[in-house]
Amino acid sequence: MVLSFAIWLPIFFGLLVLMFGSDNSKCFVRWMSLFGAIASFIVTLPLVLHFDTSTAAMQFVEQANWIERFNIAYHLGVDGISMWFVVLTAFITVIVVIAAWEVITERVAEYMAAFLILSGLMVGVFCALDGMLFYVFFEATLIPMYIIIGVWGGPNRVYAAFKFFLYTLLGSLLTLVALLYLYNKTGTFDILTWHQAKLSFEEQILIFLAFFMAFAVKVPMWPVHTWLPDAHVEAPTGGSVVLAAIMLKLGAYGFLRFSLPIAPDASHYMAPFIITISLIAVIYIGLVALVQADMKKLVAYSSIAHMGFVTLGFFIFNDIGVEGGIVQMISHGFVSGAMFLCIGVLYDRVHSRQIADYGGVVNVMPKFAAFSVFFAMANCGLPATSGFVGEFMVILGAVKYNFWIGLLAATALIFGAAYSLWMVKRVIFGDIVHDHVRELLDLNKREFLMLGLLAILTLYMGLYPKPFTDVMHASVVNLLSHVAQSKL
Repeated sequence: MVLSFAIWLPIFFGLLVLMFGSDNSKCFVRWMSLFGAIASFIVTLPLVLHFDTSTAAMQFVEQANWIERFNIAYHLGVDGISMWFVVLTAFITVIVVIAAWEVITERVAEYMAAFLILSGLMVGVFCALDGMLFYVFFEATLIPMYIIIGVWGGPNRVYAAFKFFLYTLLGSLLTLVALLYLYNKTGTFDILTWHQAKLSFEEQILIFLAFFMAFAVKVPMWPVHTWLPDAHVEAPTGGSVVLAAIMLKLGAYGFLRFSLPIAPDASHYMAPFIITISLIAVIYIGLVALVQADMKKLVAYSSIAHMGFVTLGFFIFNDIGVEGGIVQMISHGFVSGAMFLCIGVLYDRVHSRQIADYGGVVNVMPKFAAFSVFFAMANCGLPATSGFVGEFMVILGAVKYNFWIGLLAATALIFGAAYSLWMVKRVIFGDIVHDHVRELLDLNKREFLMLGLLAILTLYMGLYPKPFTDVMHASVVNLLSHVAQSKL
């Protein structure tokens, strides 16, 4: 029942807050939301404490009939690939509730409820072992995020929300066709049964492309990435954190759960194409990030470049590359989430995200400056931070696959350092040239707490990644052996 609790507890608290909360009871709403988020995180801890790292089999499995006529089941389970994302989703939700504590003053109940419900739905995506259940959760995540951007976002929030919704919905429609085709082929929606399905090469290519349309948009991969900077810039801080830390991972996770095991021959055939557009994302988008004047846009483009690393790691078909991609996803959840929180801290005080409106922040906000520099360093892959571990593993795997691909991937470290440190130099260091910067107050206890927690995790994962990689190793080896056996 652990997974059911992880999914439905935040949704239950979200509905509770929605029903009984109002702007006349903001204190009650905030504490109830925090209690719900922490409780939802606590119920995921047995996954960490009792996970068996020696097996690739699904664990904590739950199964019940849902729609018997079509053989659709309420089937949940996690393996080494999905387990950490369940825990990460619940943890980030706690951070988002803390981040919104004093910042959101209107429609507080609706805001908190949207994030709690979204948390449960995203956990459902990572746990679902039934194709239709996965699709329902995958599509349902659009609704709370669409509302979050559209209601609490910036001046162009409606445009950004529509663009986000249409891109991701249109990409997913072909996936539904692929799911129905697999159902007709196998007579079941069970994902693990689909992994064993014997499909012709032509069928695999078509199914791979159908899944690719949904997952590539969600990651997002170049060139279907244009919705992300708009969504990030207009979204409230909490929306940006969840979008970067969790929602981008849904697409990358889809590649590992669907594309690679169901269409292994097609995955090998399409690998050069995926590797090429991943390298374009790493290099070209890194250059695009370098010229941004808006801090949020810069970090948004940096997210696309980092997710290019993830898809590159997946399609070089060696265990260190795939594990590196997964580690990069977890690390990116900590680091990019923290960077958006840092930008939010400044925006709450100055109401500007323009780099030119700052300078010399370290003189008045030394604690904030320390966190900002630390997370910027992690973002560009400084050794001893989590950002280094994933990138190093992917580069190592890429070099084993092809030296030149590894060399091109390594340029990301240069571009990452360039745009991260260039932003830090202009925002944090130098002399104070704007009067509004002189009046800034340093981090309060709430802000220090949320950034401190993320800093500890970033440092812990950078210094000792073994607990993370041990969990995923058996599942990754099993996945790659399955793909290798089916190779033409």
